[in-house]
Amino acid sequence: MKLFVTPKILLTSALLLFTSISANANNCPDILKFVKRKLNSQDTVNMCEAYKGKTILIVNTASYCGYTPQFEGLETLYNQYKDKNFTVLGFPSNDFNQEDKSEVKTGQICRLTYGVKFPMFEAMSVKGENTDPLYRMLANKSGQAPKWNFFKYLIDINGNVINSYASGVKPLDEALVLDIEKALLL
Repeated sequence: MKLFVTPKILLTSALLLFTSISANANNCPDILKFVKRKLNSQDTVNMCEAYKGKTILIVNTASYCGYTPQFEGLETLYNQYKDKNFTVLGFPSNDFNQEDKSEVKTGQICRLTYGVKFPMFEAMSVKGENTDPLYRMLANKSGQAPKWNFFKYLIDINGNVINSYASGVKPLDEALVLDIEKALLL
């Protein structure tokens, strides 16, 4: 039995495939419609593919800040809840003049000094006229831009900003942990 593929069948198949791809892209929350480069790597991450449907804590980090020891608490949160559909995403920033200009050095500080295993991404601006589009969106949705390093945004599974937390709020602060657990329905 021979199978004949006509131009009409090809066009119909292509339209169905395009519609399916478009539908999946439209299901992605705006806050995740970004592709970001991993720290000290050429590899990129499609945030929608990687984090859609997860509760996310987004943090602007710095290697030489008084709050840098918060990496330990962030890693604890990540390890405690990563199997429950949660992740921490770190975005180094030198907007407050406390980040190394070398991504190699930033990566070493994260991994070797603080044992960071949660996803870390390329350095970016989180305030001012050069603000990265992700951080611009976070500020617009929450009503708050980072005022310093280790400012945190908690995002629910639908891409909504649940809350934002000042730099002084430690990752294991009771209110932050309760918000995470509430978002995870624990």
